Amino acid sequence: MKNAVVLLSGGLDSATTLAMARSEGFDCYCLSLDYGQRHRSELAAAARVAEALGASAQRTLKLDLTVFGGSALTDASIEVPSAPASGIPVTYVPARNTIMLSLAMAWAEVLQSRDIFIGANAVDYSGYPDCRPEYIAAFQDMANLATKAALEGNPTTIHAPLIHLSKAEIIRQGIALGVDYALTVSCYQADAQGRACGRCDSCRLRKAGFEQAGVPDPTPYL
Repeated sequence: MKNAVVLLSGGLDSATTLAMARSEGFDCYCLSLDYGQRHRSELAAAARVAEALGASAQRTLKLDLTVFGGSALTDASIEVPSAPASGIPVTYVPARNTIMLSLAMAWAEVLQSRDIFIGANAVDYSGYPDCRPEYIAAFQDMANLATKAALEGNPTTIHAPLIHLSKAEIIRQGIALGVDYALTVSCYQADAQGRACGRCDSCRLRKAGFEQAGVPDPTPYL
């Protein structure tokens, strides 16, 4: 089996991505980031998902982005919006995917892995700039300029298998691969028990996805 690093937040998308990587025969090493996020219960969800889906390892790396703030997820003074807004929402965390992919790139090189998986999605998402296909392609190009492994003939591939899927399609894929979505946490302001608010952008996308997929929503809502 080939090693792969999978970015695992504990949410619906990353859980499905892990299941897809496992189904492709990868030995998965899951990386989660404790960045001071408001919805810290997603970190416990990541550990549950990694165990349930047979990951070889799951590590949580701490990097406190509340030092910078600038997002409703890292600054308690910025409220998580409960209604759709135009433009890039305040739940965007500056450089989050770039930071996480960089850390995954470092671990992948240590593991002698040429494959990194990320659950970025450009269809049913919140408009974040670091979820676009052109961003993923650009990061892969950068990774293959930056690493010893690539210079020695072992280039890195960034896999974003959900990038062109709707939330309903993602859920159907996950169900087919045995993902238990009751283990996941997507809400931007979930409580310590992982109960969702049902109002934030992430909750709205998740709820609509289950409805469109014709699958019962196992999310515990407050």
